This record gives sequence, C-alpha cells and structure tokens, in this order.
Amino acid sequence: MIVAGEYSFNGGKEKLESDFSEHLREIKEVIKQCDSSLCKKKKSKEKTKQGQILYSPKCLNDQFARCFQEKSWGSYRIPCSYSSSYYTSNYQPQNSMDHKNAYREMDFIKGKVGVEVQFGKYSFMVYNVCAKMTIFSKKAGIKAGVEIVPIKDLAVQMSTGVSYFEQIVWDLEQRGVSNIDIPVLIIGIMVAE
Repeated sequence: MIVAGEYSFNGGKEKLESDFSEHLREIKEVIKQCDSSLCKKKKSKEKTKQGQILYSPKCLNDQFARCFQEKSWGSYRIPCSYSSSYYTSNYQPQNSMDHKNAYREMDFIKGKVGVEVQFGKYSFMVYNVCAKMTIFSKKAGIKAGVEIVPIKDLAVQMSTGVSYFEQIVWDLEQRGVSNIDIPVLIIGIMVAE
C-alpha cells in the first residue's frame, strides 16, 4: 500500500516529524508492508458491484495488525466505569452496571504515539480524532496520533461501505481545532499499482 494523502490536524505531521520521527518511519513502513493482494474477494450478490473483486476491510485490518505487531506496537485498553448518578428519578436501570468488559481501546500504541486504522463507518473516524485521541492523551499519555484511512478511490473498491480520507479532512477543516485536541496526522492510503 502507499501513502496517498496526508492531513496535519493541529500540527500532527510536524509534531511526529520533530518529536517522533522513528515512530512515523515505522508507521510508513507498515503501510508499505501491508499486503492488500491477500484481501481481495469476489462479490457477486451486490447489484452495484456485481462480479467485482473487492477488498475486505476486516482482512486489511488483520494485515495492519500483523505488521504493527511485528514492530512491537500493541493495542491498549482503558477500563471504563460508568456512573448511574445521571439517571433521572423516572428511570431505574434494568441491567446491572457490570463494568468488567467495559473499555476503550486504541489499535496501536508505542511510546507516546497512538495509531488508529479505520476501515469502518464515518462516525468512527471523527470519534477517533476528536474524542478518542484526547481520552488516550489524558489516560495513557500519548502526545500525538495517527489515523490511517482509505482514500476515496480505495473506499469504493471495498466490500462494505466505508468512509474515506477526503470526508474526514473536510470535516476537520470545517470544525477547526479545539484547545483539547492533540496533534494528529491523518494518512490516506491506496493500493500500490
């Protein structure tokens, strides 16, 4: 795969290049090493893409996980403890507030850099940059983040509807930067020709 686009949100590219250049180099190596050819499958039941060979988002995620793990990047979980103190007097929860399996997880962290690989729906991209990166900055100490997403030309070649680089860039440009945002580099990827 190749890096086809880069968007520096809140100085993300500059922060990575100056303070975490080795991490950025490894991230770009992972992108190059990801073997997208293993992730093609024929989709014949879908009318709009009948008979086309499409990329599986799950398989691409698995490829990225393998490549990041080979470079000693690991996922990181933060346990969640949900409060019941905000319910109104009109409501009593039916389910217990069991928190054993409640957590937020970042795909990959190494040192002070967090990485999310997103081949899913659009809302996850925005959440990753505008909320998750901030939470992991506060709870896990990351100082910069990277969001890896497909370019639109790749998104239309995927077996499920996924969001893409151009959408998140537009939204972040319209939203602007908040004082709680950490530096994040959005990387748009495409299959190498």
